[in-house]
Amino acid sequence: MNNILQELKQSFKTGGTLVKLIYINLGVFLAFNILKAILFLGGIDIGFALSSYIAVPAHLPTLASRPWTIITYMFFHEGFIHILFNLLWLYWMGRIFLDFMSERKLLGVYIMGGISGAFLYILFYNIFPVFGDSLTASFALGASASVYAIVFAAVAFSPNLSLNLMLIGPIRLKYIGLALIVMDIIGIAGSNAGGHIAHLGGALFGVLFIYFQRQDVDLAQPVNWTVDAFTSTPSTKKRKKMKVDYSKPKDDYEYNRVKAEQQAEIDRILDKISKGGYESLTSEEKETLFRMKGR
Repeated sequence: MNNILQELKQSFKTGGTLVKLIYINLGVFLAFNILKAILFLGGIDIGFALSSYIAVPAHLPTLASRPWTIITYMFFHEGFIHILFNLLWLYWMGRIFLDFMSERKLLGVYIMGGISGAFLYILFYNIFPVFGDSLTASFALGASASVYAIVFAAVAFSPNLSLNLMLIGPIRLKYIGLALIVMDIIGIAGSNAGGHIAHLGGALFGVLFIYFQRQDVDLAQPVNWTVDAFTSTPSTKKRKKMKVDYSKPKDDYEYNRVKAEQQAEIDRILDKISKGGYESLTSEEKETLFRMKGR
């Protein structure tokens, strides 16, 4: 058991942003449901009470008392099928996203897409009278809006990219996107209106992210600023030019430093590709990307 935990810890530590997002979602899911099961055996049902402090409420006064839920909800799932499909979509579409964007942007789109989904969900529930009776009891949870942002960023960037779907065959991303949007619009009149509205909010952010990225405006930058504010050290802030070291690391600290520098260089090159295409790279940058991606 200890070996398994060590392997998982190492996998999380060395894995990229996509792996970390999947692990965080799984970790929250397991922690919540294991705690729920243990307390249930003791005659205590904390399901709704606890989830209401993690899921994002549509009711504005409740949201004002739990502002953190606009972030926590996008990492929280209660049902197995819910998290299974969300993480499968996240993995598949996240890999496509990373073919043309950096890992920093993947995190930014995930977080900002989730926030956009929550915003549209809260907005609809507070302005449309049809939701009046359920407003105070309505909560949204799950990574769906964040995943939709990643999916539709890929759709907007490469709409004619074909995917081979089981039982269907090759189909272009733009048609997958269209089908998802139609299903979510129809689903607003169903039992999970809030979820479908949040999906549309995430999808809208994904499309806008690519549109503004082509105008050299990064809508995900607030997330990067926040992450940098908590993770940057004085030495990294003062560093003006990066030097990538390919020599063998001497210890764990050196290994992690080298890995961080290599990833930052890949991110810079991928940013350049997203703005000017692959042909905008110098021969040295192409060689660096080939060598570092192949590792």
